[in-house]
Amino acid sequence: MEIAPGIHQLKVPIPDNPLGNLNCYLVAGKNGWLMIDTGWYTPEAYEALRTGLKGLGLATTDISTMVITHVHPDHFGLAGRIKASSPATHLITHRWEADLIETRYIKFGALRQKMDPILARHGVPKGEVEALKSSSMPTLQYVITTLPDDTVHGGEILSTGEYDLEVIWTPGHSPGHICLYEPKNKLLFSGDHVLPSISPNVSYNAQSGDNPLGDYLGALRKVQNLEVTKVLPAHEHIFTNLRGRIEQIFAHHDRRKSEILGVIKAEPHNAYYISSRITWDIPNLKWEQFPVMHRRSAVTETIAHLEALRWEGKAEKTTMNGAVTYRAL
Repeated sequence: MEIAPGIHQLKVPIPDNPLGNLNCYLVAGKNGWLMIDTGWYTPEAYEALRTGLKGLGLATTDISTMVITHVHPDHFGLAGRIKASSPATHLITHRWEADLIETRYIKFGALRQKMDPILARHGVPKGEVEALKSSSMPTLQYVITTLPDDTVHGGEILSTGEYDLEVIWTPGHSPGHICLYEPKNKLLFSGDHVLPSISPNVSYNAQSGDNPLGDYLGALRKVQNLEVTKVLPAHEHIFTNLRGRIEQIFAHHDRRKSEILGVIKAEPHNAYYISSRITWDIPNLKWEQFPVMHRRSAVTETIAHLEALRWEGKAEKTTMNGAVTYRAL
């Protein structure tokens, strides 16, 4: 799909995943093409990417620059494979994302151990901690690890010689998530920061910082008033009403906060208990039937909401004998 002259979208499949595809974007340049996100590594995904490039008369060696919005497997997984076939391709991530690569994909045992006490003190039963902390391990097979050649912090202009892309730091879904803004056509490459119908996962974890949801909502406000004609997300479809979509996301999180406050209004509870008492978009399944990864996401999302409420002065956090509870103020 050509979005504007010299700007294209390629669909890279994510097999056996409800997201379906990763939207990879290509931006023309005078000395090669800039690629935004790659998809995760499977033979099917890599061949789909190569086929899409071939349809434009390109190969991986024509990619002069890869920009990764964040290092989750479905965005970063193919970067190492592309670098292996095209060593001259220059890889760029946010500085914070660069710091996450080694602990997530190389020395990941230490990161797993850091999740153990977090889950335990927030009420996850002892018999579930091991399963929840290890639930993301299967995704390691979808990443060919590599390190960036350069990093950004936000505010930089990445120029291809034909287009200038402004780097916007948008933490929350991942600490070093970035969006790219192209002012000529008023395009926002939004990664997972703003999606047309899905609210991206914002979780409290060993690498998230102390208020990831607060960071995320602040980063939404940062891009809300950009002059944008098209939003180019990493999943689903291109859309136009950026401001309206952001208002919907704010409303979603306001409802979730209100629901949580209702649970802890009468007495304090831990995050695991609260997670089991609020609504999730997983139809026809009771809490006890949630797949392990879904249960982990629910608990860590709930902690993120509770910490945001705490910093907003709407909830109080108490730690006693290593156990954390929250109550509404």
